[in-house]
Amino acid sequence: MKKIINTPDAPKAIGPYSQAVEANGMLFISGQIPLDPATGKFVDGGITEQTDQVIKNIGAILTAAGLKFSDVVKSTCLLSDMDNFAAMNAVYGKYYPENPPARAAYAVVKLPLGAMVEIETIAVR
Repeated sequence: MKKIINTPDAPKAIGPYSQAVEANGMLFISGQIPLDPATGKFVDGGITEQTDQVIKNIGAILTAAGLKFSDVVKSTCLLSDMDNFAAMNAVYGKYYPENPPARAAYAVVKLPLGAMVEIETIAVR
């Protein structure tokens, strides 16, 4: 049985998808981009600020599901430019200081709404 997770503390979906879906004790969080949930607009700044907002959005969804960052087992980071990898990684590492999840990072041609970073996440109860 699947359960849809939705919170006003993270951006509304901008397409036909859910913020997250829980099934069999696993939480699948859709790719998050740096939208401020209060304004629906991108946060000001560059890759550092965008990554921080993306991970705050992930944190809000985790909280809504009753989970935390230590429950995350896998992340996929999509970047508009691999030159931003080190800065993204520095912010990402602050949220996973111990026993970080498995992760992949890719550069892609384009991200939704011109974002510099998008991160999708899987967590387990």
